[in-house]
Formats: sequence, structure tokens, C-alpha cells
Amino acid sequence: MSSGRLENVDAVVIGNGPSALILSYILNGWIPHYTGGHHDNVLDSKVAQVPDLLSLTPDLYDHFQSSLKYSTQALPINVLLDTLLRPNADTQMNPRPCVEWKYTPERAVPHFVLGETENAGGQWAKEDASAIWDIQALSYAEMLALPGYSLADHHLSMTGELLPDFVRPSRKEVAAYFDAYPRAVGIQESIRTSTKVENISRCENGFSIGSHNIFCKHLVLASGTFSIRIPPRPLLRPLKALNNLDEPLLVVGSGFTAADAIISAPPHRKIVHIFKWAPDEYQSPLRGCHHQAYPEYATVYRQMRAAAAAKSKFKVAGSPLRRRQKHNPFFSHRDWHSVYEGYPNTQIVEVHTADQHAKVKLKLESDEVIERRVGGLECAIGRRGSLDYLSPALFNAVVGSNNGAVDRFDDKTLISGRTLRPRCEVDLEVAPNLFVIGSLTGDSLIRFAFGSCAYAAGKIMASREGCRQSLSLSSFRSTPPSVDDQVLSPMQEIDGGAHQDLHVDRGKLARSLELMTAENQIWRKSGWWSGGFMLS
Repeated sequence: MSSGRLENVDAVVIGNGPSALILSYILNGWIPHYTGGHHDNVLDSKVAQVPDLLSLTPDLYDHFQSSLKYSTQALPINVLLDTLLRPNADTQMNPRPCVEWKYTPERAVPHFVLGETENAGGQWAKEDASAIWDIQALSYAEMLALPGYSLADHHLSMTGELLPDFVRPSRKEVAAYFDAYPRAVGIQESIRTSTKVENISRCENGFSIGSHNIFCKHLVLASGTFSIRIPPRPLLRPLKALNNLDEPLLVVGSGFTAADAIISAPPHRKIVHIFKWAPDEYQSPLRGCHHQAYPEYATVYRQMRAAAAAKSKFKVAGSPLRRRQKHNPFFSHRDWHSVYEGYPNTQIVEVHTADQHAKVKLKLESDEVIERRVGGLECAIGRRGSLDYLSPALFNAVVGSNNGAVDRFDDKTLISGRTLRPRCEVDLEVAPNLFVIGSLTGDSLIRFAFGSCAYAAGKIMASREGCRQSLSLSSFRSTPPSVDDQVLSPMQEIDGGAHQDLHVDRGKLARSLELMTAENQIWRKSGWWSGGFMLS
């Protein structure tokens, strides 16, 4: 709510997730500088001439398109900062960064970071009722690190112990890290939590945040694309009121969110799992999970695969399920044979609720109709974000002609990582003095948030310093373009779609690098470490 007193500030960042925190760190005067020594001689010679990494120009990364060393899934400007911060991250443990953060207080920009969550961290700060806090993040700890105070630093501060290599921290640990980050690096005065903004519009010489009576010259959108679950269809909504742990849990979905619900269920609770299975058209993101690096997700996927094979005319030839059960510690956590029922490509045709349970009729792929009794529902068919805090005119200015990539549910207009991607491939300044960063750009990994933050900060500082530069904007496009003409339907899942490296046990690979130099080019060509959750 507005305090009644007009506040005037140079920049306002909407959202308080990792990308917003990175940007705030820079705007508080911490400038990234290139220190030299990158293994790419071409890149090294280019960046050495302009070591201030807020002065980014397309020529710095125009050779990425012809190299197998760099991700083609992320925006080149995001790949640039990632490789400078973590050179050879796919083949080295703890690589020496080529970036130094220098405190330059005279370049600091007054700004506010306005986030709805109670603690800094954005989506990470929200406790998901369907998933336990102890579930591990998809990314390794070093890939979640923010500048000036890493997750390893936080672990040492809290426990007095060094963080081991190749650790996937729990969601609880990551949330605690992001909560502590603003105080640890001294940017807490810029961060305003528990702040829901509304009615943001363009006005003369800037923007007005109507809900809080704030005026700013520059607006940065960092509200993400994972804050809202796609709601179940009306037939299923009565099931959301059920919470009977003595009855089976109905799970709908085939991605990480569905898997998290299954993993989080009590070991002896029965699971009725409905999921999409069409290997020739759609691959579940769980498919690529390495059975040692991501045993929990690999186990869920194998249950889905076995269920699909059992209900089809064909059998999976040479299935590794039985072989790998011996090497997957997560498999023994529950008796999957007795508690898991998987139903691929199944429709829910009737729902009858009683006092503490419901009976649902399922139409199988074979057209057979069966009935199951359930005590709860987890509908995990995807996540989206929202820009409903923008005025209609500003929303249209931001989204442009890509309204086909917008989903509408009830009274909400939802967006995905693909909604703004075409605009971001042209310019991250999607409207005059209005920038998007983080997963709104279409790159959901935290490691790929630095480029958009450096770009936005550089433009804001240049404008403030009276020397704003304009960039040639054909430069931002990824290669090949990651956005096609097909619009995601509400039933298509996008969570985890950016993870391209889950088929690899990175720790095991790193330990045997000296014997595998001939294979490294193959791994790079496969896109290893080119993408993965800001589930961002």
C-alpha cells in the first residue's frame, strides 16, 4: 500500500530473486572487471581491451556461434559472463575466475528492489506445500553462487566447515543463503521484502509504481517465470481441498514438479501418477537425469518408463532398470512395486468427492475405464510468471506482438520463458528505460543471470553518467534461436527445460578428466553444462 509520501529513485527492480540480488550488488557500486587469462585466446584479446564488464558490446561474443565451447541455448551475453566467471566449468573443479569485483562507490545508483516474498530469494524463498524443504536443487552449489558471498562462504560461516565439491544443496539451504546474502554483502538497505507492487505505468520521464507512490527513471523486471503453478482444470479443483494421508495421492504431470511431489510423499503412501508419454513428440525433462548424480529423479522416470512399457504392446528392450537399481540408493527408499501406479496418457473423466476422500474415474490409453480412490491431488503441469502488476499499456509495450505466448487462466495472464525471449534476442531493454533480467529472458539458470544484470546495470549507469551507449541489437540472439513459432499450450511443461547437463555425473567425470581428454569435445558438443533450475 502507498505510504502517501512520494519517493523518487533512479531505478526500481521488481522481484527479489537471485537475478535481482545480482543487479542490486552491481548498482551498489560493485563493478565486474576482467582480470585476464581466459583460455579462449580470441575472447581474452577482445575483453582485455575493455576490462569494464558493464561496457559490453556484441563483438565480444560474436565468435561464440562458430565454437563448440559455448552453449547455444542461452543468450550469448549470458554465456559471456558465465564463461568469464567460471571458465572451463565443464571440465575443471573450482576453476579460477577471470573476473574481479571492484567497489566503486561513485558509480553506485540509488535503487529499490521490491519483492513479494517475506525473505530475499524470490521463488526460492517460497515454501512449496507439495515438496519437502530437504529436496536437493538441480544445480551444484558453485552454480548457485552470487557475487561477493558464495554459497560455500555461507556454509563455512554457518558450520565452520568447508563445503565439499559437487554438492547439490537442499532447497532449505539455498533459501537460507539467499536470505542471508543482502546482509552479508551490505545491500540490505536497497531490498524491500513483503512488498506486492501493482499499477506500474509509464509517466513523464519515467515510471510510476502506483501501489507504493514511487517514481523511478529506470524499471527492471525480475519477477521470474516460475512463481505461479498452472491451476488444475475445473473438474479436478475439488480434489485440492483433500489432505487425507491415509489415501493415495493423485499426481498429474511428467516433470520435476511432479517428481518432487512423489519424492516428498511419505514412503508408504500410495501414488496414482498420470503423465504424458509420447517419446517421439515430447520427452520428459526427467529422462536425462543421471542415475548417480540425480538418483531421485532417475528413479521416478524409470517408474514412468516401466509403467508405459507395461501398458503398451511393446517392451523396452534391454531396460537398464534392474541393473541400475543396485547402484541407486534412492530406489530402496520405498517399495515402488506396491506403492506406485503409473498411467500414461490417461484422462480423468469423473470426480466424486466424499468426506475425506474422492473417487476418480480414469480413461486409460486403451479406452478402458477404471476407478481409483484418492485422498489428495498434486497438479504439476507447469509453472508460469505474471506481469499483471503492469498497466495494460505498459504490458503491451513489454510483450509486443508475442501475445500468442501468453496463457490466460481465470483472471490471471500468465507468461513463460518463451514470452519475452524474442524481444530479449533483440534487446534486453525491451522498452525505453525498461529492462528484463533473470528467467524472464528465457534463461532460467542462475549461472546465466549475470549477463542480463551486467547489461542492465551498464545501461542504467551510463545514462546516469551522461554517456549512454546504444548497442547493435541483432547481437543478443542465441544460436540457433531458442524460440520457435509454436506456442506452449497450458498442458505442456516447461519446468527444468533449461537443464541440459543432467545426464552427466559431473563429480565422477571431473575425477577422471586426465584419462578423458579425448572425450571432452564429445561432451561439449552434446551441450553438457549448457543449461538447467532458476527453478530460477
